[in-house]
Amino acid sequence: MRTVIVLFDSLCRRALECYGGTEVNTPNFSRFAGKAVTFDNHYVGSLPCMPARRDLHTGRLNFLHRSWGPIEPYDNSFPVILDSANVYSHLVSDHCHYFEDGGWSYHQRYSSWEFVRGQETDKWKAMVQPPLERFRQMYHEQQLDLRRGERWLTNMINREFIKDEADFPCVKCFDGGFEFLDLNRDADEWFLQIECFDPHEPFHAPSRFRDAYPSGYQGPTLDWPRYERVVQDAAAIAEIKANYAALVSMCDFYFGKLLDYFDSHDMWRDTCLILTTDHGLLLDEHDWWGKNRMPFYDGIAHIPLIIYHPGFADRGGERRGALTQTIDLMPTILDLHGLTPPEEVRGHSLLPLLAHDGKIREAGIYGIFGGATNITDGRYTYFRYPTDMQNQEIYEYTLMPTHTFNLFELHEFEGATLAGPFDFTKGVQLLRLPARRDAKRPPGQDDQTFEDAITVLYDLENDPEQMKPISDPDIEEHMTEQMVRVMSSHDAPPEAYTRLDLTVPA
Repeated sequence: MRTVIVLFDSLCRRALECYGGTEVNTPNFSRFAGKAVTFDNHYVGSLPCMPARRDLHTGRLNFLHRSWGPIEPYDNSFPVILDSANVYSHLVSDHCHYFEDGGWSYHQRYSSWEFVRGQETDKWKAMVQPPLERFRQMYHEQQLDLRRGERWLTNMINREFIKDEADFPCVKCFDGGFEFLDLNRDADEWFLQIECFDPHEPFHAPSRFRDAYPSGYQGPTLDWPRYERVVQDAAAIAEIKANYAALVSMCDFYFGKLLDYFDSHDMWRDTCLILTTDHGLLLDEHDWWGKNRMPFYDGIAHIPLIIYHPGFADRGGERRGALTQTIDLMPTILDLHGLTPPEEVRGHSLLPLLAHDGKIREAGIYGIFGGATNITDGRYTYFRYPTDMQNQEIYEYTLMPTHTFNLFELHEFEGATLAGPFDFTKGVQLLRLPARRDAKRPPGQDDQTFEDAITVLYDLENDPEQMKPISDPDIEEHMTEQMVRVMSSHDAPPEAYTRLDLTVPA
């Protein structure tokens, strides 16, 4: 088997025409949906970016034990398992978080990898005296932070070297993917991951895509909303959303070039193709921009997944209603190559669902470390928060003490003990570190805090936009029971229950 997965970042389900979107032109995503099986109830697990990728690698949730961090020594990682069975894996990515302190161990798990420079906060070009006054004129004040080392300035410098369409990292990612295919498409037993940071913010796209979405906005560049409540006027809101639309259109176009490649080289005959993302984000919905801080509405948590398998080519255009999650991709990839997942895996292979719809789980939980524990059964979503978000007892369990951009600071080791082993640590005890409010992890960066932290229940069938919470003690009790069951299956620590006023299972 040959497998290609295309992983975009922040690709909102509602932006795709094949999922009912109407505001963005995405003909190639629709073209693929016509050949493949589309999953209508696919959800995230651990968030945001690197926690989602740890779910992808390991086939189990990690947000109950850990914030943003690397692959751990005891983790199962699917590329390593592939390699042990002589299945070659290659990663092409511009996702700069892989090369920061909180993500550095992921890319080395692949047989080979290629890193495309220049996205977002990638420390790429050296400019000791950047043109600060020019930047002040070029960029909107909400994305101006001109202190050395700040991500806003880093990105402004990067964009000085991204002028022509061929310079854009997304384009180079697909170029790298085509190079791998040119060299290896006639070989067997390989896995290719083409991973684009787009359409993650900043929403910077070539002019031919941007020109297709006029907003009427007149002003400096405004394409990187902070994770905050919507306070902009109508013109600014329209501009931000138009820039996102342009970037999604760019992703669609280059994904279309991959479909053309499959057509030209008859790869549909013997190659599996998977399209998905790590999470969505809010673009003005619920009066929020972004992710992490606010409740994980479906705009963040309900994500696209489309799978083509040559053995199920006759199922093209069909849809599946089964409740699936990111953790299911790892055992699916192993199954594609005839491999059995390790016993620690909690996800399920999706290959049986390609033949016909079914049920692989009753409910799935998802969330970010320190925030709500959320659950859905496909009909209802239930967000359960601690009663006191400011003073909750919560711990980091790790052997790799790094945050997103930095190592744990020395004071974070105060009060450290050993804990475990857990059922996924292969007999190894872990550091148990008090999760401090001043730690530099999402959403704590930029002085961000959790907001709208209210336990709430929604009926997706009657309220798909999650605008009208319902009160139903029986349903809430059922969802709570399901939550405890799933948490227990992931060997959640005691405080994961007590912080939510749940009873620790015996």
